[in-house]
Amino acid sequence: MPLDLRKEKTPLGKMVYQWTIKEYEQHSRDRRWYVGMGIIGVALVAYGLLSNNYLFALIIVLFGIVLYLHDTQEPLEVNFAITETGIIVGYNYYRFSELENFWMIYNPPEVKNLYFTLNNIIRHRLQIPLLDYDPRPIRNFLTQYLVEDLDQEEEPLSDRLGRLFKLH
Repeated sequence: MPLDLRKEKTPLGKMVYQWTIKEYEQHSRDRRWYVGMGIIGVALVAYGLLSNNYLFALIIVLFGIVLYLHDTQEPLEVNFAITETGIIVGYNYYRFSELENFWMIYNPPEVKNLYFTLNNIIRHRLQIPLLDYDPRPIRNFLTQYLVEDLDQEEEPLSDRLGRLFKLH
């Protein structure tokens, strides 16, 4: 469980790397995207109603509303830092003992991400954009405290699909 830095005072150690990231990637969506998603949404709602699965239809409508509201807001700027004792994401502090491992997917210009696996069932992965930072010194520092998962050679499927369909 991460510590909330607004509520708890804890020694963080020296900050080794620090940068600002967006809370989520905001995609530019054109009219065709909205028309296509609208057609898919209407078709799924119609299917739910025709198959008497009203809960499914309601979930699709709510998903569309949430997606629209999400699209109308600007993503927040979040501070990210790697310290001698853990990582800071916004106001959340994760000790290295709370992290299982890390890995990097670096295929510029599409993907430049740092991933951390958490010891948490509900939220099991943190994705941090590397922006224009050189991943080699960051990797060298993190391997002192965490195991690098060398089996992860590709971006997770959920991230690829989200980027492909411009959903996150």
